Amino acid sequence: MPHPVTVIPRPAPVLLPVDGSDERFPVRRVYCVGRNYADHAIEMGHDPSREPPFFFQKNADNLLPADNAFPYPPLSNDVHYEVECVLALKSGGADIQAADALDCIYGYAVGIDFTRRDLQGEAKKLGRPWEVGKAFEHSAPVSPIVPASRIGHPSQARIWLEQNGSRVQDGDLNQMIWKVPEIIAELSKLFTLAPGDIIMTGTPAGVGAVSRGDRISCGIDGVAILSVEVV
Repeated sequence: MPHPVTVIPRPAPVLLPVDGSDERFPVRRVYCVGRNYADHAIEMGHDPSREPPFFFQKNADNLLPADNAFPYPPLSNDVHYEVECVLALKSGGADIQAADALDCIYGYAVGIDFTRRDLQGEAKKLGRPWEVGKAFEHSAPVSPIVPASRIGHPSQARIWLEQNGSRVQDGDLNQMIWKVPEIIAELSKLFTLAPGDIIMTGTPAGVGAVSRGDRISCGIDGVAILSVEVV
């Protein structure tokens, strides 16, 4: 069946590279988990007890594929890095059981949730949404996706970030307050998940500001490494 004629050109689809393949992963939505490592919750001035998880979103076209520089965004003087494990879903649904959640995952990547911390902080004080601090252009660099069929489902692996050669974030996936199956289960209570959804699962302690000219490298041992220059 032919596509209907559109009144403006169709937006380009967001396609992420798949490691070791010429195929691409088409992105539908990008979900993010807030304060999912206890030490980062403390760092940000919050109680790290196991409260219900909360979520926010970035836009699919906020993703920045590997081998691209991160342009320092306007209207901010305090942009922070946050290294995260990234999930790419091949299936979804509503009210997914935690026992079935890993079956929804196509693969894993490492990413950075760049945050305009000053704008986010102002929004928090005013009781406003966080989008201006989180969902801006190029704010989510991400490595090529590594299929779970190759690496399995890592639940324990070092996750780290280096700024200009100095390691500033150094944690382990097993430190997540809400584990990957629980994240998918809880998120699916609020949204109907679908193939193409991306989930960023939170960051360990050590977040900090970047400046133009910084070189950021991050990784999850046994999964992926990502390097980004701030310009």
